Amino acid sequence: MHIIPAHFSDAKAITELTLRSKNYWNYGEAQIEAWYEELEVSEAFIHSNAVYKLLANDKIAGFYAYTLESHSAVLEFLFIAPEYIGKGIGKALMNHFLQEMHLHKVSVITLDADPHAEGFYQKFGFITVDQRLSTIAGRYLPIMQLNLETKIENI
Repeated sequence: MHIIPAHFSDAKAITELTLRSKNYWNYGEAQIEAWYEELEVSEAFIHSNAVYKLLANDKIAGFYAYTLESHSAVLEFLFIAPEYIGKGIGKALMNHFLQEMHLHKVSVITLDADPHAEGFYQKFGFITVDQRLSTIAGRYLPIMQLNLETKIENI
C-alpha cells in the first residue's frame, strides 16, 4: 500500500469509489443519485485541491481530499472502497492526512461527517461541535473539529 497524489485522470474511478462507499450504509440507489453532485470528485476538483489516493494491488482502495485556509483545513472527502473497509485503509489515510496538516502548520481541521463515520473520526480526537441538516429529512450531519495545537499539547 502506498499513498500518492491523485491525478485528474483518476476522477471517474474516485467518484465511483465514493458512490460505492457511501452506499455501504444502504442509503439506496435513488439517494446516492440525488447526492451525485455532492459526491462527485471531478477533474477540476482534483486539479484545484489536494487529493491523495491509497493504492492497494494497483487499485484505488481509498482517498482523501482537503482544502487549506490560512492555518485551518477542511477535510472535504475521506472514502474507502467497501471491500477495504475494516482493513486499516481509513487509519492509514487519516494518519497521512494528519501528517500533511502538520507539514502545513494547520492548527484546526473541520469536517462534515456522515453520521455512520462519526465514531471513526472520534478515534482520532475529532469532537462534534455542531450539526447541519442533511438533504434527508430529519437527518443531521455532525460537524466535527480537531484542534491540533491542543492535541500536540496533550501528548
